[in-house]
Amino acid sequence: MSITLNTTMSSIMTNKRRVGALKSLGVVTVGDALTYYPFRVADPVPLRALREARIGERMAFSASVRSMRVVPMNVRRGYRLEAVVDDGDFAVSRHVAGAAARLVFFSYKKQYVDWLSMRLRSGAIVVIAGEPSEFNGQLQFTHPEIMTVAPGSGPADGEYSGVVQMSALKYDADTVEAGLRRISRPRPVYHASSRISSEHIHESIVQCIELLAGTGQDLPGDAATEAPQTMKPMEDGGISGAGTAPADAESRSGNAVAVGLARAIPDVLPESVRESNHLLHRAEAFLAIHDPLNTADFKRAIGTMRYEEAFVSQTALLQSRSNVRKDAALPCAGVALRDRFIESLPFPLTGGQREIIDDIGVDMAREYPMQRLLQGEVGSGKTVVAVAAMLQAAGSGHQAVLVAPTQVLAEQHHATISAMLCAIDGVETGDDPSRDALSPNDPADLIKAAESAADDGDAKGRTAVKHPVKHSGARRGKQDGAAHANTRHVPVILLTGGMKLAARRRALALAASGDPCIIVATHAAFSKTFQAPNLALVVIDEQHRFGVEQRESLRTKNDVVPHLLVMTATPIPRTAAMTWFGDLDISWLTELPGGRKPIRTFIVPEDDGRMMGSMFAHIRGRIDAGERAYVVCPRIDADDESDGDDDTSGALQIGVYDDSDAYRRESAAAAANTAASAPSQEDGDGAPSRPPLHSVAEIERRLSSLPQFRGVRFATLTGRDDDATKQQVMADFADGATPVLVATTVIEVGVDVPQASCIVIFDADRYGLSQLHQLRGRVGRGGTDSWAFLISRAEDGGPAQQRLQVIQGTLDGAQIAQADLEFRGAGDVLGDAQSGGKSGLKLLRVVKDVKIIADARERAGRLLADDPDLSGEVELAGAVLDFTRGNETFLTSS
Repeated sequence: MSITLNTTMSSIMTNKRRVGALKSLGVVTVGDALTYYPFRVADPVPLRALREARIGERMAFSASVRSMRVVPMNVRRGYRLEAVVDDGDFAVSRHVAGAAARLVFFSYKKQYVDWLSMRLRSGAIVVIAGEPSEFNGQLQFTHPEIMTVAPGSGPADGEYSGVVQMSALKYDADTVEAGLRRISRPRPVYHASSRISSEHIHESIVQCIELLAGTGQDLPGDAATEAPQTMKPMEDGGISGAGTAPADAESRSGNAVAVGLARAIPDVLPESVRESNHLLHRAEAFLAIHDPLNTADFKRAIGTMRYEEAFVSQTALLQSRSNVRKDAALPCAGVALRDRFIESLPFPLTGGQREIIDDIGVDMAREYPMQRLLQGEVGSGKTVVAVAAMLQAAGSGHQAVLVAPTQVLAEQHHATISAMLCAIDGVETGDDPSRDALSPNDPADLIKAAESAADDGDAKGRTAVKHPVKHSGARRGKQDGAAHANTRHVPVILLTGGMKLAARRRALALAASGDPCIIVATHAAFSKTFQAPNLALVVIDEQHRFGVEQRESLRTKNDVVPHLLVMTATPIPRTAAMTWFGDLDISWLTELPGGRKPIRTFIVPEDDGRMMGSMFAHIRGRIDAGERAYVVCPRIDADDESDGDDDTSGALQIGVYDDSDAYRRESAAAAANTAASAPSQEDGDGAPSRPPLHSVAEIERRLSSLPQFRGVRFATLTGRDDDATKQQVMADFADGATPVLVATTVIEVGVDVPQASCIVIFDADRYGLSQLHQLRGRVGRGGTDSWAFLISRAEDGGPAQQRLQVIQGTLDGAQIAQADLEFRGAGDVLGDAQSGGKSGLKLLRVVKDVKIIADARERAGRLLADDPDLSGEVELAGAVLDFTRGNETFLTSS
């Protein structure tokens, strides 16, 4: 059977249990196995004679087998193999007296025991590594790693120095010295699971390497599944043209594996790039990673594969960017309507907004599609920039679509944009002393300005909105809930999955007509029923909520590719943006509008009852002043298992200390109930489990019973609520009918209630920093003082508390993103981990490897300038195709 990188593990391994365990780790093919990298390499095993053994400390030595026996275990079933070994010859080299020890193996499989018995026949020379223990006064090694040593040339009878020739057995090492070097080498350590150990992962990968090189052998009965056993030794040798000499020429003298592996695994990097960076051949790097000779070789090999990832990813991004410019787009040069819109705004634009609007205007006037990422702080005015771009498209006679991740946000965008367009003719463009007093991010101000400018005689056909959420945007004259809001300039169409069928059909028909318009949609825009034949611009709001596959579905609906503007308020460090969004032009909105006051952030230990009570008293004071408060919980109710944590609601330690014995008794009872229903504080391996997460249902019940909130109405909002419920809840919250909203993170994106001044986040120590920053941005949007309270059960000085201190110490999204990336890694921040671990980047670190990324990008750019189609680099072209296949490696969906 010919083995390739695409060969499945199930076709080369007979042990289905191990195949399943590897599959659970994402290892399905031989290529997956080779790129399942260890996260560290263990220290070399020290050589010690038996008399130098230290109980519990791993050691390696050579010995001869004195005796061996197999004992059936009648009670427990299976077999116990015992071998007595003597290290006399090895001890002499250590200048100590020889000694004996017992090797013990247990197995249920007779086939495995027979195979092991052949390796440990009396008189055999073996090299052993393991952890010594003491049993019945004798030194013992349980399931040690063993390597058989080939006997030397001797008398014709096949015996030499007590070693028995075993012609049926393939020996693991030619000499004792080679075996000791081999067994004491640094050992790679892999992320394992309860189903498979790091040792077994290592064995499986080494077997793949051997089979690829054409030197592998099947073990009887898949014996390696029973205990850590070394396969045929990997005598790794230098590869011709690698630019390096073997670190240990003697140990790498047999380079058949290396040469065979080089034939099976061609290099990906161009030869010039590899030589100029002193990198290893790809095959040699795999050998040094999974079978390292020393730690230096391991680190160098990891560096090689890390650079390969950088080069492949940057080549893919640059090639994608170049290919886009070959597509035709609808040029949008009409800026008159856009400029009138800017003049009509009841507030001045920031310098950053003006600059980005101008950049977008230049991009959209070209005949190839714009691809731009707009990153801005929460409340920095990205919506105004997006509306300006969409008006440039509509003013040029084309269509534009804005895609929002939730219906609440889509409805809010629809209402805000409709109000903005109403004001184009209604607001005088001369100097207005009230302009500077208005917030550019307060939809209430925008709608108020629009309504005051509206002509009463023309009210039937225009938008009439009292609040951006309560009325879900513009309504038609007959108040029939249709999604089409007419203005004097351009219609604004709302399209969501929750619309009634008649309204949805009207919205789809208006879009399909091709008439100039602005469409505000949710995921419904990705459906096959949505057609916009004159689409010139696609705006994706909160891009991290959508995958590239969805984004591309809009780009490929028509023959002409629309311009693309993706927006995010989730802070992404520039280094990460360069790695993951290298196919986009990137703009940063860092300047916040005037009048915004900083949000004061406090970390509140949940077990500090006095501080919790004071916090709730403060919130009641703000509610009495006409403001609103969010309370965020990570779980919907006790039955919600969406995050995979414990599903029991935790008791709140929020003692009011108001001499209310009844409340204290209620708190104690709740704590007792939670303790009784919560899982044990120790799992199977003795590690303490995390406390259960708080739920919306429990927190709403507990808070509404507090004396601080007597007479205050509460509302709840979760992802399970239907669209009508969400709309009504947000309307009541905005109007003040229910001034406290207990919700899940469904409010994280886009929800804009200017009166909200306080947010309480329970289990804050369990969130990522970027998400906490997003949640905190829900308050302080109306220009009033605002507060964020992070309720934590984190240990003092622990990593979770350190993360919260970052949020407490800064409002700078860039700093928070950098810290989040360092704490959690690029995968978690950018979405890989949440999307099931799919990632084309396994070693590259977007923060620490910024120099590698920059170098790879520069070299990739030069290569593509000379060979745009990579026709001269077939292997690199294949790697780039593999990287881009599936799309999830560019923009991952969380």
